[in-house]
Amino acid sequence: MALEITDATFEETVLKSDKPVMVDFWAAWCGPCRMVGPIIDEISNEYEGKAVVGKVDVDANQEFAAKYGVRNIPTVLVFQNGEVVGRQVGVAPKTAYADAIDALL
Repeated sequence: MALEITDATFEETVLKSDKPVMVDFWAAWCGPCRMVGPIIDEISNEYEGKAVVGKVDVDANQEFAAKYGVRNIPTVLVFQNGEVVGRQVGVAPKTAYADAIDALL
């Protein structure tokens, strides 16, 4: 399962990570988010120990969604060394997410 990331844990979990980080910005009411969710969970399992994979519920945690200009969900951001190095808006195939992490490993 992907890690649950909140505004309170975002900086420590994402920005200070020494591994690539993939963050899925989502909401419970969002249909496309429910399609992406299981893919993100699979990616989390496959890259355990190599990358951090987490989810931010934008209804409960708006600070970093706003900071990174997340206006449509699902939006998946990829971070390396605290910087955004990739962005996928909307639903994409699993390979798109895996490729984004592979490029940083």
